[in-house]
Amino acid sequence: MHIALLVHDRFTALDIVGPYEVLSHLPDARVDFVAEQPGPVRTDTGFLAVTADKALHEVPNPDIVVVPGGPGTFDQLKNQALLDWLRAVDATSTWTTSVCSGSLLLGAAGLLRGRRATSHWLALDLLKEFGAEPTGERVVTDGKYVTAAGVSSGIDMGLTLVGRIAGDEHAQAVQLLIEYDPQPPYDAGSPDKAPAHLVEEFRTHSRFTLV
Repeated sequence: MHIALLVHDRFTALDIVGPYEVLSHLPDARVDFVAEQPGPVRTDTGFLAVTADKALHEVPNPDIVVVPGGPGTFDQLKNQALLDWLRAVDATSTWTTSVCSGSLLLGAAGLLRGRRATSHWLALDLLKEFGAEPTGERVVTDGKYVTAAGVSSGIDMGLTLVGRIAGDEHAQAVQLLIEYDPQPPYDAGSPDKAPAHLVEEFRTHSRFTLV
């Protein structure tokens, strides 16, 4: 099971590290971090870098593709090298997936037209620009396309995929192994639950725009 984890400048770390931690436990998993050019790729904070061992052209036919989001997503929406690679690997992939605003990159590549998909709540409506049907669900599966909402939901996406590929018990074993048992100290993890003034503040100053 060859897994390609895309990284691009100013991606959000957990978008890719969460799925990596889960999907790397698939039987016979082989994982590559890939970028336009090999080498360290900085996350959105600038504090952390992930090393891409391979360039896009070196990974032509992975079984699973994972596309992260983050502020850098919007600089990549017209990156034809990246979009061409997404279209090319999607032609043979078993699963094409995204986390957070990474779904906008799938959309820009033309892969989500007419499909249900999700994204970070601040970017969700932008999916319409690419002909997708936005849904606020945490993980959305439409055919071989699996999109996850914001950041931490990539862990849920990974577990969903492990269950589909290796069975429920294997997925449960992975969940137990990583002790994924969320009990957050606050119940503010979605715009439906968070204080209204925080939601409005983020909407007003959102970095998520196609303009």
